[in-house]
Amino acid sequence: MPLRIAIVAGEASGDILGAELIKALKTHYPDLEVEGIAGELMLAEGAQSLYPLERLSVMGLTEVLGRLPELLKIRKQLIQRWTANPPDLFIGIDAPDFTLKLERKLHDAGITTVHYVSPSVWAWRRKRVVSIKQGTDLMLTLLPFEADFYREHQQRVAFVGHPLADQFPMQPDTEGQRQLLGVDKQARVIALLPGSRGGEVSRLAVPFLETAKQLYQRYPDVEFLLPAANSARYDDLNQLIDTDYPDLPVKLLLKQSGTAMAASDVILIASGTATLEAMFCKKPMVVAYRLSALTYFILSKLVKSPWISLPNLLAKETLVPEILQDQVTPDRLVNEIDAWLNDPAACQELEKRFTQLHELLRGGASQRAALAIVELLNDKQVSRDRID
Repeated sequence: MPLRIAIVAGEASGDILGAELIKALKTHYPDLEVEGIAGELMLAEGAQSLYPLERLSVMGLTEVLGRLPELLKIRKQLIQRWTANPPDLFIGIDAPDFTLKLERKLHDAGITTVHYVSPSVWAWRRKRVVSIKQGTDLMLTLLPFEADFYREHQQRVAFVGHPLADQFPMQPDTEGQRQLLGVDKQARVIALLPGSRGGEVSRLAVPFLETAKQLYQRYPDVEFLLPAANSARYDDLNQLIDTDYPDLPVKLLLKQSGTAMAASDVILIASGTATLEAMFCKKPMVVAYRLSALTYFILSKLVKSPWISLPNLLAKETLVPEILQDQVTPDRLVNEIDAWLNDPAACQELEKRFTQLHELLRGGASQRAALAIVELLNDKQVSRDRID
């Protein structure tokens, strides 16, 4: 009998993780069957998607409220489907507010459950670890300090590293990537990454482009690279540039974020997984983020961590500046970028630290995650055999 897996990914980064995990699991289970909520990359690996992945991709606490009825309906239908015809395993990838409660319901129904990508329980809402232990048989973490936290709370856990760490070379080919994009190898190049979600781009695209406008006045030889996460973001950004920034030397790209970051001197970037990619490219960055006022107010009261960006969290110190909310102004961003452009010694030191962190996260994360799942399933089978 083929192994049947139910899987739910919540956004584009989850689609990347899910696709690589499915590929790795196929080496152990060649007849693997997968269904759930999947993106384009997971579909290419043979997953069947019951709902579009985009329906779960919602940013912020207040933004979720408008979509809550639909999200609850989807979760209820998944629970009904999988309790009526139980899969051998359920894997929730990120999207903890959606997947963890789904896991708990399925676990209560006797289905083995795995969660891939830990929620930030170490930073806020630490009591969630209790419900995680009740509903999750195995937690797969991308970062080492997360695994330490779960071990302290007696939760079965495996630190697998980050799949993106294996996709990026230890030394970026800056000149080669510039040639690929048709960028002058002598120019100052700044990559602008205002996020992948519509809400992120709507809050950050204008301040990022206004920052670029000021930098262009200061550095006439500068070139800007602006990768759009998908076709919808590309169309939005293209219209914005054509209307308000027609004279700005900005090259709008469809996807190609890794190429844009590797080709750059400095990166202006929204907080999120992309900051990890920027770290793997060994580039100095300025991290910015904006949420709705209510969402930010609530989170500021709950979050215990002094950092939000992954490079700083990994290093447990401020390696790169983090600019939030009302501080996200062109003047502030220009000053932070200018500091990197004019301090080569600081950039070299940052490159050394980023190299150390890159090495920490390398090592075949998807294969390690698959092995941890195989061990879990084998242990479950041994336990069943003993009961029988």
